[in-house]
Amino acid sequence: MRLDKDFYLNENVVEISRDLLGKYLFTKIDGKLTAGIITETEAYAGETDKASHAYNNRRTNRTEIMFADGGVSYVYLCYGIHHLFNIVTNYKNVPHAVLVRAIKPVVGITTILERRNIDPAKANINQVVSGKKKIASGPGTVSQALGIRTEHSGLYLTGKTIWIEDKGIKINDKEIITGPRVGVDYAGDDAKLPYRFIVNL
Repeated sequence: MRLDKDFYLNENVVEISRDLLGKYLFTKIDGKLTAGIITETEAYAGETDKASHAYNNRRTNRTEIMFADGGVSYVYLCYGIHHLFNIVTNYKNVPHAVLVRAIKPVVGITTILERRNIDPAKANINQVVSGKKKIASGPGTVSQALGIRTEHSGLYLTGKTIWIEDKGIKINDKEIITGPRVGVDYAGDDAKLPYRFIVNL
């Protein structure tokens, strides 16, 4: 079942970040359907979170989309190279977001391999599908695998380009690894918040 807008309007960004684990992230870009199961996320709590782009209600051309109603994409360029895909949550003017850090590819494997510059003829597809070979285990590689670019920022996640489905995967709390976020040392004490969630599927 495709997640509807109400899912993204949850006011607890930490809770929604955990709930996204095990969901299927789909894209249909350049006419190619691809998907992966979300296995790692990070929560960013907006104006009160020093690690957030919207800390202290900072509004710029890039971050303005974070202040929209939940259920849209926020894609930004990191180091001028990596396109990072985030999910805007909560209600209008509350700039919460969840960064998708890793997926387990399940649909369109050949396309995903090609986007990751891996020759499908030489790849062990079984290892990719089983998760033994991780080819989308960082936020930059997630977007590359699924064809997501900054031009896809601001898209409704209830549309036909990027969407998320719940296919009934149940994850026990004991299966979730919780820890601090990556690469946010500048955020001081907020860098230590347990806002990163990982599950091995």
